[in-house]
Amino acid sequence: MKTLVVCGATASGKTGFAVDMAEKIGGEVVSADCMLVYRGLNIGTAKPTPEEMRSIPHHMIDVAEPTQKYSVSDYEKGAERVLSTLAKRNVPAVICGGTGFYIQSLLFSRGLGGVPADENIRREYEKIAEEQGRDVLHAMLGAVDAESAAVLHPNDVKRVIRALEIYRLTGRKKSQQCDGFEAKRNYIAVAFEYPRATLYARIERRVDNMLSEGLVEEVENLYRRGVDETFQCMQGIGYKEVLEYLQNRISYSTMSDMIKQNTRRYAKRQITFFKKLPNLLWLDPEESNIEKIERLLDEY
Repeated sequence: MKTLVVCGATASGKTGFAVDMAEKIGGEVVSADCMLVYRGLNIGTAKPTPEEMRSIPHHMIDVAEPTQKYSVSDYEKGAERVLSTLAKRNVPAVICGGTGFYIQSLLFSRGLGGVPADENIRREYEKIAEEQGRDVLHAMLGAVDAESAAVLHPNDVKRVIRALEIYRLTGRKKSQQCDGFEAKRNYIAVAFEYPRATLYARIERRVDNMLSEGLVEEVENLYRRGVDETFQCMQGIGYKEVLEYLQNRISYSTMSDMIKQNTRRYAKRQITFFKKLPNLLWLDPEESNIEKIERLLDEY
């Protein structure tokens, strides 16, 4: 059974198409989004509503508290259990999301170039992240390995540190290392290809809708519960900017502009990442793609 992967940039219509395909092939959706794992983070994550799910079972959503740290490894363990269960039931899986490393963890076994770990170096970088912030750590990586920094989100501290560690130990970029990708399962991966201006317009509309639907109130409720900028989930786009607004550090209009700008930048990184995904099929969002993808799945 071939696995369908619906990936790509934020606001590109992944969720709706994944549900369409799950309905068509009798499948279930496995989320691959690093923010949808958190309970209570709904508006700013564009978490699908029951109406949007259309009674299709969705997995790997609301599996962690906002106070928890949640790594790629945590996700992989949980999602692999789901995929194993679906396979035993002979139910097709539709993996849907824009977190590249989550998707990568399910499609490939990945080595780390044979470079050993150094706990002292890791602790040094962890301290920088804690004391100076994740963006500072990410900027350090950008200075020595721009290629890796382009595909790693600042929130993915573990992999940012690993890339810095490899450079520190070898003097070579992680992007120059042999990562030894080996396919774990057969898959078809698709993503919608929009003109950049169209995608950015969709992003801006989405941000405006999130704010009108109560994003500020959602973040305020979390903040009142003690979930502040020290927690991993609050580093997500939309949450960190609103938190700055609630702390009277920026104005409302600046907050809105920052969310849009940071989301556009994130979308650009997502596109860069997924362009490297082997055998990715780019779809025209103006076309009817459901039957075409169903035929490709049937051909296997």
